[in-house]
Amino acid sequence: MGLVLAVTLVAFEALAIATVLPVVSRHLGGLRLYGWVFSAFMLSSLVGIVLAGTWADRVPLGRPMLAGLTLFAAGLAIGGTAPDMAVLVAGRAVQGLGAGVVPAVAYVAISRGYPDECRPRMFAVMSTAWVVPGLIGPAIAALVAATAGWRWVFLGLLPLVAVAGGLVVLALKRVPPAGRPGDAAVPVLPMLGAVTGAGLALAAVSSGNLPAVAGGVVAGGSLLAASLRRLTPPGTLTARRGLPATILSRGLLTCCFFAGDAYVPYSITTVRHAPTALGALALTAGTLTWTGGAWVQARAIARLGPRRLVRSGEAFVLAGLGLMTAALLPAVPPAAGVAAWAVAGAGMGLAYAPLSVTTLDRAPLGEEGRATSGLQLCDVLGQAIGTGVAGAIVAATARGWGHRPGVALAFAFAIAVSVVALVIGNRLPGRLTGPDAGPAGAAGPAAAPGPASDEARA
Repeated sequence: MGLVLAVTLVAFEALAIATVLPVVSRHLGGLRLYGWVFSAFMLSSLVGIVLAGTWADRVPLGRPMLAGLTLFAAGLAIGGTAPDMAVLVAGRAVQGLGAGVVPAVAYVAISRGYPDECRPRMFAVMSTAWVVPGLIGPAIAALVAATAGWRWVFLGLLPLVAVAGGLVVLALKRVPPAGRPGDAAVPVLPMLGAVTGAGLALAAVSSGNLPAVAGGVVAGGSLLAASLRRLTPPGTLTARRGLPATILSRGLLTCCFFAGDAYVPYSITTVRHAPTALGALALTAGTLTWTGGAWVQARAIARLGPRRLVRSGEAFVLAGLGLMTAALLPAVPPAAGVAAWAVAGAGMGLAYAPLSVTTLDRAPLGEEGRATSGLQLCDVLGQAIGTGVAGAIVAATARGWGHRPGVALAFAFAIAVSVVALVIGNRLPGRLTGPDAGPAGAAGPAAAPGPASDEARA
């Protein structure tokens, strides 16, 4: 209950801030910092993921969870009392630190607190924790902002964070410690390199200036790749079979899905001129089928194995992206976009949780935190890269060519990434067999576990 409530709060806040931010921006000013309200959260969550992944292997899990929820609550308080946009961005950075810690510790708790056969069901439960916020979160946030003021969208969550903290921190005292102590060293330089590289690349992509985009992507991407070599298991960037390919697959999966997800409502409402409610229905359909797919994988993973489930899910995402591209055509009813994104959401449900289960299955004993941190780093970076590149494509092409070609090119990028993911899916383990301590599954010397999809979904 504590884990689910903590994830639900993070999910609700992620959706709520996207809903009320236009109101906040009008009240506080600072429109130039609008995008950094999300980027600051994402970049600081990378730090939280790495720190939590390292500490979870050497201290009782209740300590990092308490620290993460405290930081999340502090960020809510800063955001709710912010006098200007710069302070709000700072509050979101503090929130991101906490939001990175919470799911990172939750993954390790699931690894140590549940037997192997229960983990797929627990990950399905965690996916379900996104359903209620996805269905009613934006509406509640809009109602609170209209009646009590936007500040209470932040401050009103503080009592619930206290309740979740009390439940989960006390329960984590019962979770057994690591089988053997993990490496206590915090990979500070690789962590800072990953944050700097990602921030530089994101800033370049959003600049709209072609030379700046090229230079920033090359410099930031190089720094990010060099840092990821230290923060993920050896062979991750080259898709080595086993644990490395599993972790890389998560990043590719979130990259292609959220590159498309960011422009599903835009496609339906702006390109096809359909009602806004139809665009919202497409996202809701994707959320519901994602949850349904998660429950299907929970029942099927032991029988079918992760490779078949993940590749099936990736094929569904590819089909959904293709159907969404077709829905841009005038001859296709706009409502086809709802069905298209329901297909893609089902694919995410089938593929997302098995990658988490496989990572825990193949993580070396006592290094579950380090292994899952690499998974979640790729998860968050995949979301950021997918939405950032898709946004740059639309911004660069829509003005000269129109909305339809720009969005079509963004979907084409997502389709290309999904094809790569489908190919690399062949390198995943065929069965869940237990910890893999061999070279292919060993964690890196400085590897280190988010809400997956929190900010990208928002």
